[in-house]
Formats: sequence, structure tokens, C-alpha cells
Amino acid sequence: MIVGKNIHKKYADLEILKGVDLEIKQGEIVSIVGSSGAGKTTLLTILGTLDKPTQGEVFINNESVFALNDKKLAAFRNQHIGFVFQFHQLLPEFTALENVSIPALIAKKNKKESEQRAVELLDLLNLKDRINHKPSELSGGEQQRVAVARALMNNPKVIFADEPSGNLDSKNAEELHQLFFKLRDTFNQTFIIVTHNNDLAKMADRTLVMKDGRIV
Repeated sequence: MIVGKNIHKKYADLEILKGVDLEIKQGEIVSIVGSSGAGKTTLLTILGTLDKPTQGEVFINNESVFALNDKKLAAFRNQHIGFVFQFHQLLPEFTALENVSIPALIAKKNKKESEQRAVELLDLLNLKDRINHKPSELSGGEQQRVAVARALMNNPKVIFADEPSGNLDSKNAEELHQLFFKLRDTFNQTFIIVTHNNDLAKMADRTLVMKDGRIV
């Protein structure tokens, strides 16, 4: 499903990733843990095609993603990858329904059909009565579930999550963690999660530990 080969990343003279190799199977939930500065988020952004490695290759569904030009890579990302971030990254002027619909509209899908799917996803995440609320009118846990619905909009093969429960209280964090496993069982999606939350890390099928830019 996802293969990384000899991934290096340097910013000027600072080497963040020092030759990472990994393989993640379809339907796996994999957590990435390690101390601050170990390279976890840098690895996640490269695997998610948001940043390019200085050296090395990434394959998603046998596609060498960095062999694609920028336009094709952006289209590939939109179609096959979903993201959940610590601080939601919802657009404040848009409703939950509009925020969730954005990936489909970027892909130039039918607006009515896109909004219908957005409603279905929000209903799945117990947010159907909040579809017309803007982020400022939602709790932290509700905002994060809207972000998860947005990540699911184009039915991506893989979801990348960077500290998804880092800004939530323990109750909402637990609910979010359970949701990831429910979604995996429902859609057979792959989840790669950078986290400092030991409970979430232990729940994952597999935990990768990073130290000094390498998986140990």
C-alpha cells in the first residue's frame, strides 16, 4: 500500500530524516511515536506528499508519487489521500457541510452529489444536526469530527493524522480514537497517525518509534 525507501530530508545543513525505510499495508492503523524533533511530522508530510524528500522514494498503491509533476501530484493527493490535523484547519466562514464538501468540489465533482455525501458522512459521525453550524459554533470534538469527515470526502485510500487528539480533552480524544477503528473496519482505509497519546499508540496495529531521524 505505502512503501518508503531511503527517505532523507535536509533543510540547509540540518538533516531531519536520515534514511527511513517502511512498508504499510492496506487497512493497517500505524502510529508513529518519538520525542519532539525526532522527525515524525516531517516523515508524515512526505508520505502524504505535502513535502518532497531530499532523497528517496515513496510509493502509494505502486505509484511513485514524486515522479508525478506538480499538477498530477495535487490531483493524486486529492483523490487518494485524506488529512486530519491537530487544529482542525477548518475554514471559519464556512459551515460544517461546506467544509466537508471542499475536497469534492476541488475535484470538480457534482455539487449536489457532493453535498449529499457530506451529509451522509456528517450523519455517520453523529453531526447531522450540526451541518449548518460554522466552526466557532462547534465544540473542539465536533470540529475534529468535521475535519475527519472532510478527510473522508473523496473516499481516500489512506488517512494521515498529525496529533489528531492533541487539542482534545480525554473524553473527546477517546471517542476520536474509537472512530478511527470504526472507519477502518467500515471502509478498509489505512491510517498513519503521529501521536504523543500513549493510549492511541497502543491501540494501533503497529507502532513505529522514531529517534534522531530514523525508525528504531
